[in-house]
Formats: sequence, C-alpha cells, structure tokens
Amino acid sequence: MNRSTLSLFGVTAALAAVTGVAVLTGAGAPPAAPAAKAASLPVERSALTCPAPSDSDFATTTYTSFTPIGKTTTSSTGAGSAKLVPVAGASGKAKSKAVAPLSTPGKPATGSADTATAPALLGTADGKLAPGWTVQQTTVIDTGPDRGVLGTACTQPDSEFWFPGTSTSADRSDYVHLTNPDDTAAVVDLELYGTNGALTTTTGNGITVPPKSTVPVLLSTLTATKAADLTLHVTARTGRVGASVLASTAKAGGDWLPAAADPAGSVVLPGIPADATDVRLVAYATGQDDADLKVRLLSASGAITPAGHETLHVKSGMTASADLADLTKGETGSLVLTPSDPKAAAPVVAALRITRGKGANQETAYIPATSAITDRATAADNRAKGSTLSLTAPTAGATVKITSSAGTGGGTPVTKTVTLKAGTTTALTPATPTGAKGQYAVTVEHVSGGPVYGSRMLALPLNGIPMFTIQPLPDDRGLVAVPDAEENLSILNN
Repeated sequence: MNRSTLSLFGVTAALAAVTGVAVLTGAGAPPAAPAAKAASLPVERSALTCPAPSDSDFATTTYTSFTPIGKTTTSSTGAGSAKLVPVAGASGKAKSKAVAPLSTPGKPATGSADTATAPALLGTADGKLAPGWTVQQTTVIDTGPDRGVLGTACTQPDSEFWFPGTSTSADRSDYVHLTNPDDTAAVVDLELYGTNGALTTTTGNGITVPPKSTVPVLLSTLTATKAADLTLHVTARTGRVGASVLASTAKAGGDWLPAAADPAGSVVLPGIPADATDVRLVAYATGQDDADLKVRLLSASGAITPAGHETLHVKSGMTASADLADLTKGETGSLVLTPSDPKAAAPVVAALRITRGKGANQETAYIPATSAITDRATAADNRAKGSTLSLTAPTAGATVKITSSAGTGGGTPVTKTVTLKAGTTTALTPATPTGAKGQYAVTVEHVSGGPVYGSRMLALPLNGIPMFTIQPLPDDRGLVAVPDAEENLSILNN
C-alpha cells in the first residue's frame, strides 16, 4: 500500500509543535543545515473506514473500538475523541448516530448492528485517542448459506492496495468494498491478474466513489474469466479510499481478506492455525523481474521446508499459487517467503487461504503478508474464550510485552513479557484481564531483538462448524518520526 499520505495531519501538527518557526528557503538563501535526528511523536488525528458488514438477515455485527495507553503525550494532544459514523451507501442516505464512541485510552468501547442494512462506517479519532486507534468489526452469521464469522480490522484510507487471493470462480463471491472518507469524489481503478497476467476487465476503470460514501463491486462482474486464484490491485487515481475484500466460498463460509503489506523481496504470513485442514498460498510479482522464492514454515520447534513445495516461481506481472494442504500438522506456524538468490530479490505480495474443518463443516479465513511490529500492534475484539495470539521472529530472537486491556464492562489490565526464539512461531492464549467483563483488547509491544510479526485468531464455533476469523497485526503507526528543525532567519539579512 502507498503510505505517502499516512498521518499527514499528525506529521504537520507535530512538526509545528517542534519548530515553532518555519525554516525560510528560496533563491539566494544559504544552504540548509543538515537535518537533525528525528524525534518520535504521537499522531494527533487518525481515520478509519469500516465496510458494510453483511447483507444477510441472520447477521449480527459487533464493533470494538480501542486506543492503547500511549508512551508519550504532548500538551497539544488534549483529551480527544474517537467515533464511527455511518456513511452513504447505494441509496445515498446515511444516518448520523455515532457507533462505539471512545472516550478513554486503555478501555474499549463497543457497538452493534443486527440488520442486513447496516452501513459502512467512517471513523475519526484525535488527541490522545488517535495514536494506535483501532476498530475491530466482527460479524456472526449463524445460519443460511453464508454462515460463518467475518472479521476485519477497519482500514486506514490510502491510494493503493494489493489483494492476492481473490477469485472469480463459480463457487466464490468476492466483493471489494470501496469507502471514500473525504468531501470530494474519489476515482478508483481495479485491475485483476491471473496466472497469465492481466485479465481483460470491462468496468474496472474509473469507478467513482462519491464523497463520504461506499461502493461495493462484485469482482466476477469485471471480467468474463473464471479463475480460482487472482490478485486484485486497487488504485485511487484521485482521492483516497478504504478498501476491503469480502470473500465468500459456497458451503465453506468466508471472511474478509485484508490487503497485503507493501511489495517486498521477503514476506511473512503469520499465524496458520495448528488444526488447518488446507492452506493455499497465492503470490504475485509486482516488479519487472520474476521472483524465485524459498518457502519455509516456522513452527514452535523451528523452520521446516514443506515437502514438494520447497520453492515457488512467480512470473513478473502474474499470479502463482500452491496448495500446501495441512502443512502445520498440529503446530501453529508462520509461512516465510525469501528470495532463492538474495542478490536477485524481486518484490511480491502474498496471502494464504486457510480452511478448518471438513466436508459440510468447513470454514475459511485469510492471512495476508503483513509488516513487522516495530513498536506496537493491537487486536481490539477478544472474548473470554477463543482468542489465540501467534507471534514469529523469523531472523533473530525478540522480546515483546503483551497487555490485555480492561474489558468493555470493567476489569483490570494484565501484562506479561514473552521471549520469542529466532526462527520459530509462538502461539499463546492472551491472559484474561482480572475481573474482566465484556470484550477486551490485546496489545503487543516490541521491547527488544529482531523483527516480530503477528496475527490473532478469534474462534467462535457453532453447531459443529469451526467458525473463525484471523486478523494480521501490523504496526499501528501511532508514532511518527519528525525531524528536529532549527530556526533559520539568515535570509532576512539578504
């Protein structure tokens, strides 16, 4: 994803707080002094978009909003507020009532929707509630052909998203939800790439998303090609959007497919469940060169090379896939893709489709390649039972601090420190807050050591079906690096 527009409000506000007076430059001005070491300051405003949850009459959706207690604050941060407001859908109408308004860092807030007409939401947070603000949207459909758990962390608006793992096959129903948080229209292009390159699309270019509105697009309407493994590229040519893909499989449930991390030569897909009955890998090479990748599974006991799938060749501009079957075999693991030749790394994006259960009792979820937790990450919606946290340290040992917040109805936070061995995946059940009532958030902070990647699985089994959802844990980017600036008024003497 394109991060060039991320947290610009926070950067600007923080820079103003640091400098006080802007540096003057222009023709005839003396050379600027070397930039000083950057300072890390909390962002002061965050934005999120939550897609319309489901059109099923049997759906119940819970929203959990949470901001972790920050390490630093500034006098300009203030108390702040965080809320979600419905945006217009196809009807062009939206209600104004806020959902799950948040008032205090460290204590989650919840809201719910129980009808098939629940709209998409636009969220904003400022002041002390902005750094690390996250919202989890969890939908339970307890009957009907779409039964399952659909979970997603609401998305930060951006101008580019990659979704490997999409499909237009007859047994899939994949919708991309485009939500515009701004006061001007956004224009979006949708591109699909299969095993032979770009697919011909009839209506994927120039999709207009009106201001503060959402537009769902069924991927199978974009092309006549029926393909099981595709990569969707979402690009906003004007404006920005939040983008999420709802992928449903006939008779096997479905889930939200999050966008993959930015293209990179090496990628990590953390938290494959121990009891996964089928794992399918989908990757796409975004650059001009083919990607030759080594495939490794990092389990609790160390690195394993999947038999018959030691490598994956991904041609430039094309999608490749591999059926890894039940490769975890009873141990939670993380998949790591690295270049076969480190000197010839080619950027890729990747995702996994995970199946649990068998026959009529199957359920699916998705794990995209995710970025490392450089400072902190949070999963907002956790229950008394059913949450599993998976953390992997691919290259070097690391130490993390894991905090279970107070519950939505009260309780006392619990914190523990965990050491991760290099080249392994650690799966654990987060500690339940003391005296907790309701849902709680789990925050992972990187303390020391090498890079750490993580995900959270929420299992809500029903009627013999292992219903579940998995959310990756990328860094929450609650802090922004702002270079120190020095006052330079020498131009006034010219």
